[in-house]
Amino acid sequence: MQTIDLKTTQNVTIEYELATLGERMLAVIVDLIVVGIAYFLLAAIVTAAFNATWSGMQAGIFGFVLPLACFLVYNFLFELLSHGQSLGKRALSIQVVRLDGEEPAPADYLLRALFYFVDLMATAGILGGLLISSSPKRQRLGDMTAGTSVIKMNASNRFGLGDILRISSLEDYEPRYPQVRQFSEEDMLLIKNTIARYQRYPNSANRNILQDLAAQLGLQLDAPREETRNAAEFLKTLIRDYIVLTR
Repeated sequence: MQTIDLKTTQNVTIEYELATLGERMLAVIVDLIVVGIAYFLLAAIVTAAFNATWSGMQAGIFGFVLPLACFLVYNFLFELLSHGQSLGKRALSIQVVRLDGEEPAPADYLLRALFYFVDLMATAGILGGLLISSSPKRQRLGDMTAGTSVIKMNASNRFGLGDILRISSLEDYEPRYPQVRQFSEEDMLLIKNTIARYQRYPNSANRNILQDLAAQLGLQLDAPREETRNAAEFLKTLIRDYIVLTR
């Protein structure tokens, strides 16, 4: 599993899982089908309405150049107007993001759309597939040029104080570690992110990260060592305390 860390406008770093090559290929196939059906229906209507016949050059233009242009325009407009999601990406629950955490600009979406000609059309998708499968951030040439990548839109990857509040909202809860007020909202989001990652992928590496975080915070709060041994419960307690003391 490849992931990237993106910093939000609130200066909170959140980990996202990158979309796989298979997911991106399926999204492109869906988009090609949508554009193909729409274009050929429109072409059939125009041909029937005007009883048109096409010469060799005209057939080449209407059979290749215009469909290609429609596909590029379709991707640009949908990603621009739908926050980085074409219909195919929406169907696969993936989204275009900028690697610096900012909202992609219209120029970024335009570059991505134009480079489909190289990544997909001119090389039969081979170049795009090789770059996505081999690059650290799963970027095709259009992504590298625009400074973007494509992430999975998993709900578990989106963290906010609203998510933290759902862990506990007891009215008569008495905080156990009042010193937790020294921490920031970003610290609490990091704690919840760490817990959620371990719950989703309970391997030894994530367990060690959870335990190290609990031990470090326990030292800062002068918590008895035995209270930090159950790392997940200790960290959840810190989140509950923070909510009660700061809301």
